[in-house]
Amino acid sequence: MAAALALTGCSVVGSDSPPGGASSGTAGGEAGTVVLVTHDSFAADPDLLAAFEAETGLTVELVAPGDGGALVNQLVLTKDAPLGDAVFGIDNSFASRAIDEGVVEPYTPADLPASAAQYAVDDAGSLTPVDVGDVCVNVDHGWFAERGLAEPVTLADLTKPEYRDLLVVQNPATSSPGLAFLLATVGAFGDAGWQDYWTALADNGVKVTEGWSDAYSVDFSGSSGDGPRPLVVSYASSPPFEVPEGAVDAPTGALLETCFRQVEYAGVLAGADNPEGAQRLVDLLVSAEFQATIPEQMYMYPVDAGVELPAAWAQFGPLAEKPFEVPAEDIAANRDAWIRTWTDLVIG
Repeated sequence: MAAALALTGCSVVGSDSPPGGASSGTAGGEAGTVVLVTHDSFAADPDLLAAFEAETGLTVELVAPGDGGALVNQLVLTKDAPLGDAVFGIDNSFASRAIDEGVVEPYTPADLPASAAQYAVDDAGSLTPVDVGDVCVNVDHGWFAERGLAEPVTLADLTKPEYRDLLVVQNPATSSPGLAFLLATVGAFGDAGWQDYWTALADNGVKVTEGWSDAYSVDFSGSSGDGPRPLVVSYASSPPFEVPEGAVDAPTGALLETCFRQVEYAGVLAGADNPEGAQRLVDLLVSAEFQATIPEQMYMYPVDAGVELPAAWAQFGPLAEKPFEVPAEDIAANRDAWIRTWTDLVIG
């Protein structure tokens, strides 16, 4: 996952100056610049972006205010003075909020893959689906094997005393994977049970971080950070990228009975200084060329079903057959209340 994190905090992608020699240091206000507001795990092939810049005459600038949840929060707070022109990384758990707050202008790329239609959030084309993945608990196989402890399988297993102090999750108020995992528990246990479930997790020593990067790269024992906890909320597609070259076994795995299906979207920001450039950038994100890079760059499944996936994904990174689901209208109606309740239960 180092490739994704390598772009965290980068302000400019591509080295070409905007036409006329203008600086690319401000958000979309200068000729030739298009600003993409995204989350801190966005990654793209530099050669592909350089080709886009050469073809369009645009210079792409990135603004990354945090995880997916922080991204939407910042877009809402700054909607009267947008941070940029286009956005990528709004997911299906936060999409209704972005739309209801008037953060995005409807736009549908002419070449949107037909397979993306199933992920549409509304008939207006307010957001464009770009990639999909399952948020699941990931497990460090070696940690459990060394201790002779059976790995958990289900959500309910995570509350058992033998797994005390082993799980790290993200805050659903600030993290899109964190909210997706909260929604998995709502889907699994319903309104009558999810609160009791989280109370049990809290009593069992669950750790909460603000975003995915800290949870996976710092606290998780199965990543490069070599942290102390062998269970982390991440993605079903994370394990293939922990497999050493030439190895036949993955050191980590996803617990496919703990998953929630996540879709990430792009869009044109309302009030953008460069809406035409934003549209071109959204077009790029769903182009065949960009879609083909998504598995290796962002560890998600492209919405273009015609993309050939890396061979290791079938073995090490399959999607869940039956991910937990929560209807979009229920998310829109209850998301904020669920987050407040979760905060009271888990954070205090």
